[in-house]
Amino acid sequence: MRSRTLTLAAVAGAALLATAALPASASGSVTPRSAQEGSVSAADLLAKVTSCSQISNGKYKTDDETSATIPVCGKNGAVFWKADMDIDCDGQVTGKCNGDADPWFQDDTAFHQSDGKPLRAESLPYVVVPSTSSIWKYTSYGIKGGGVVAVIYNNKVEYAVVGDTGPTKIIGEASYATAKALGIDPDPATGGADSGVTYILFKNSQVSPIESHSAAVSLGDSLAKQFLQSN
Repeated sequence: MRSRTLTLAAVAGAALLATAALPASASGSVTPRSAQEGSVSAADLLAKVTSCSQISNGKYKTDDETSATIPVCGKNGAVFWKADMDIDCDGQVTGKCNGDADPWFQDDTAFHQSDGKPLRAESLPYVVVPSTSSIWKYTSYGIKGGGVVAVIYNNKVEYAVVGDTGPTKIIGEASYATAKALGIDPDPATGGADSGVTYILFKNSQVSPIESHSAAVSLGDSLAKQFLQSN
């Protein structure tokens, strides 16, 4: 929900001071593990996103100081992009996500838990989508809060939900928990990945409740199989 820049040295110093919904019975909050999730391999998913049919009206930057080079691409049943990963620690205040650890911390997220509270970035894998702009409007393509996302990095697949919105011109951001599960440094001030992250967002999907990671994995695995069959 904020704009990041590449000038991290100073802030690091400061930091040191459904349409496809699952029933509630299938839900249950679990801590993501740093390993392959579901039965669909990263290689199989990546094989379906080797080329881009651009659906965005323009391209996005990965950071304030970079050029706009990242398009949003369309596939049957999904949209995707390949970018970096900045770390979003917004939402509930926790030991790892707070104003001291994160120079950009905000105590809210665009989408909320079933009890009305903001999401918990430290424990819930979620992805940030760019806020609506002339470049792209995510809701026009069946993407909504709680939608399922397959996040792929270093031959690992992590299932997350659409949990927050970000700057209108920047793309490539996910929660502390998403990064940690994929083996990416989750430090909100100095961590993240410079490149190599693929985000596949499944259209018209929604995890219920949004805070249930186990529900996201179950639904995500099913949608990933459908994605392979339809592309």
